[in-house]
Amino acid sequence: MFVDNVQLSLKAGNGGAGAVSFRREKHVIMGGPDGGDGGKGGNVFFKVDKNTHTLSHFRGSGKLKAKNGQPGMARKCYGKYGESLEVVVPPGTQVFDADTGELLLDLVNDGEKILFIEGGKGGLGNVHFKGPTNQRPSYAQPGINGESRDVRLELKLIADVGLVGFPNVGKSTLISVLSNAEPEIANYEFTTLTPKLGVVETDNFQSYVMADIPGIIEGASDGKGLGIEFLKHIERTKFLLFMIDIANYRDLEEQYKTLAKEVKNFSENLSKNGYAIALTRSDALSPEEVEEKSQKFIKMLGLEPNKNGKHFGFEDDTPAFCQDIEGYDGYDRSLPYFVVPFSSISRKNLEAVKYALLGAVNEMRKDK
Repeated sequence: MFVDNVQLSLKAGNGGAGAVSFRREKHVIMGGPDGGDGGKGGNVFFKVDKNTHTLSHFRGSGKLKAKNGQPGMARKCYGKYGESLEVVVPPGTQVFDADTGELLLDLVNDGEKILFIEGGKGGLGNVHFKGPTNQRPSYAQPGINGESRDVRLELKLIADVGLVGFPNVGKSTLISVLSNAEPEIANYEFTTLTPKLGVVETDNFQSYVMADIPGIIEGASDGKGLGIEFLKHIERTKFLLFMIDIANYRDLEEQYKTLAKEVKNFSENLSKNGYAIALTRSDALSPEEVEEKSQKFIKMLGLEPNKNGKHFGFEDDTPAFCQDIEGYDGYDRSLPYFVVPFSSISRKNLEAVKYALLGAVNEMRKDK
């Protein structure tokens, strides 16, 4: 089960009490106090682990607590330190104060381990209180209680490419054929109910992560459909791929403008990301219809179809727009990186789209 929002009550361990003890041994005169200190309570850490992809393991947990420190012992022996608590979360997890909503931590780097709450100190044993006027102290300090804090964890997936489109336009099909992801695929809308991540491998040395979220409908940024709940999962993406169904009953212009509007309403910063447009299901129409619709859509964007697709490997007869760049070195982000019809089923231009997205991702990584 995919869970991206949980509330937890975290508590550090209490410090152990100091001991009240006196040295009593045969032939030892005036042994004196020898009570040891209590052990420190366990700390609470957040640890980022890329092998964790959801917050579902916290469901039903509610309260998590580090171990208390052990009491001090005779012969000046310290109590054992309490075992610390590690809260393991996937990259992209944000930690908010449950009461104020303040962002406390933004955990993105795999292997990162951050001290969140420190355990209470152990109390001093009576050996610390002896003196000329008090040679037999019969008291010791209690341990200090560990802090507690109520937090809300929210997961925002970290991906290089985020897929944006209406329901049932082929997002799940694309991520399934390009990556190792295995989303549910069916011929009805809202097949995808939770976000999916897939690693797209282009060769032995390069890869990128693609994120598929549930389909967006008009009004998603206002809470309609499933989109608003999961739009946050593409906030961290470096690049957006708008997927527009060329065989859909909706006009291409209507689909694109609606999607762009919902993304901008949700996040102004997200709408400024680099982007490309893929016209999906081109195998459902004749080549003539694909060319006519593609040409019209590209001109609607204020662009002219060109043959610069050779940089990406698009097929020669593709009526596409591609920015004229050599080696992917710089491009105008106010324009789409490319606009091209393709098909995940017939694999027309599929490999070219995969490598073109790699070029865009590499550009985004330079700006990091």
